[in-house]
Amino acid sequence: MWLSCPAPGTLPGCTGDRSSGVEHLVVVQDVAGSNPVGRPFLTMRIHCVQFDIAWENKDANHTHIEQMLAESPPEAGDLVVLPELADVGFSFALDRIIDDRSQAWACRLAQQLDCWVVHGWPMRGSNGEARNVSGLAGPDGNLIGIAEKMHSFTLGNAGNVFVPGDRVQTFDIGTTVLCPLTCYDLRFPEAFRAGMRQGGEVFTVIANWPEQRADHWRSLLIARAIENQAVVIGCNRTGADPNFRYAGGSLIVDAQGVVLAEGDDRAAVISADLDLDAIRAWRAAFPVLQDVREDLLGGSE
Repeated sequence: MWLSCPAPGTLPGCTGDRSSGVEHLVVVQDVAGSNPVGRPFLTMRIHCVQFDIAWENKDANHTHIEQMLAESPPEAGDLVVLPELADVGFSFALDRIIDDRSQAWACRLAQQLDCWVVHGWPMRGSNGEARNVSGLAGPDGNLIGIAEKMHSFTLGNAGNVFVPGDRVQTFDIGTTVLCPLTCYDLRFPEAFRAGMRQGGEVFTVIANWPEQRADHWRSLLIARAIENQAVVIGCNRTGADPNFRYAGGSLIVDAQGVVLAEGDDRAAVISADLDLDAIRAWRAAFPVLQDVREDLLGGSE
């Protein structure tokens, strides 16, 4: 299923009303002077692919993702976001799930689509320890970088399997600065502040977020967008694995907390256009971030 949401609430699986938000953004842009009315907006189209991940089956998941995107292909330069551990599920069977195929496939997909692709997979670091990562592949088929999950979900024993990262990463992709984070990281606002302080304007949160805490997922994504005056893209899986059920609910939220697109519990691609100029205009017109207390954050990165 492909759900395109230029106006959330007009199609099944999408909710939200952005009309008042768009009107307000036009006013802000005029006041801020960074994007006078009449000048074309700098936009980027986002696609979140939420689906029921086949347990520890990379070939099946790669085929499923490719089929979903083939139904209505993204255009060149778009950003495609996949869930956490998107081609294996939240498995701890490291000997079965870690190999070179995940990264190679993500780079090949990005090149075939001529898009940016954020894909989550398991890998081993230079010291051999397992890492849960969010990788960014570019339209040229090259790996731009890898961001390790910053927080281990100790309640689920993940801390005994995957070693957490030690630094929030950001990547300049030309039109904007992207900060990839993963699932449980959403509960820790300091990770987002660190990304914001590195210039982050667009945050991706890839996830296997359980159904029983779906209300937390939605509320926290919106809160992180509002408090960092940044776009936040949450891509969650659907279906079930041997341990949990998942409700999907992928979300694309603008820098004022307006929901641009939202999935339900079905497999779907949800899409929305980001007005990147509006992020900068909102930050300029309502400069909350200049009042961040660096002394409370422990200094700059």
